[in-house]
Amino acid sequence: MYEPIRTKSVHTMAGTAPDFPHRSREEELDIQLAGHLAALLAVTDELRVLTPSAELDTAAGRLAEQVARLRGGLPPARTSDAAPRDPQLAALHRRAHALAGRALVVAASRADTAAAILAAERMDAHAAAADPRELAPS
Repeated sequence: MYEPIRTKSVHTMAGTAPDFPHRSREEELDIQLAGHLAALLAVTDELRVLTPSAELDTAAGRLAEQVARLRGGLPPARTSDAAPRDPQLAALHRRAHALAGRALVVAASRADTAAAILAAERMDAHAAAADPRELAPS
């Protein structure tokens, strides 16, 4: 009737070592959260060049700490003090607001309270700095 299977299964049997590395869900979420926070840090650094403030300096420091924590102590790459590509403040704040929102979703799914609080604070700060009509829910 049916021909027997002649090749080995692609699925590993319980107790055998796989041929490729696997990451846990928590490790994947850590990587994703670190990426979102690092992107938010890059936008924050751009904003710091355009509109220097102590609040942005503090936020950048806290973001760098969280990224380093999630990456096992490896500090994030920081942008230089060169002029940003896009000098539109409102556009930078909208981008930062969106990145903080993504970070908040991932932080909430992995139950990382510190990162969730930081992301929510950054969302509020960037919503207030951008045109509030653009970020308001429809």
